[in-house]
Amino acid sequence: MNIEEILSAVHQLPQTSFGVSVPATRKLAQKIARYDYTILADETQLQTFELRLLQAFVLGYARADLSELLQQFELFVPYVSDWAVCDSLCQNFKLARIYPEQIWNFIQRYRSSRQEFEVRIVAVILLSHYLNDEYIDRVLNVLDSLYAEKYYAQMGVAWALATICGKYPEKCLQYLQAPNKLNFQTLKMTIRKINESLRVASSIKAKVRAIKINSQL
Repeated sequence: MNIEEILSAVHQLPQTSFGVSVPATRKLAQKIARYDYTILADETQLQTFELRLLQAFVLGYARADLSELLQQFELFVPYVSDWAVCDSLCQNFKLARIYPEQIWNFIQRYRSSRQEFEVRIVAVILLSHYLNDEYIDRVLNVLDSLYAEKYYAQMGVAWALATICGKYPEKCLQYLQAPNKLNFQTLKMTIRKINESLRVASSIKAKVRAIKINSQL
């Protein structure tokens, strides 16, 4: 498989009213990952949404030397400029479950970023792979430190906190009720996401609504 064959395959992906078929894109990504997961790691090949989405899946399916794969991940980050590519990259990056501490350390380089989607990458990787007893306190600490001043960064943090509320409700409540660094919009989004969640108990939602009243949101 060469780049011309990949481009041809992308053009033949089934179309939906929202864009290319994600299941078909995943299948193509699996083939590419087995062949050469770096073949799309070139700025000339990442100028369209379809190819960026494809590479996001490829990096998730690739099984290679960890340091080399993280280098490719880092090279790809500047091309992440929408929520779909961001979330596909992060949720599919299951090596975080095989090498949790190494990848935890790796994503800390984006912890102080002021780039909207670099912040979202941190939040979505955390909610996708690190919501467990070993990491939950560290996750909350990182989320509290992120620079979430733009919409998709704010929504990433809010989504992570709402997911935490479903799995660790008391820890989430303790965090929200204590002094924290969430800005007004991120706290507002978090409260809304929690109240919309089907995984959060009604009793917890009631306590969250009390935070909303007290905060005059």
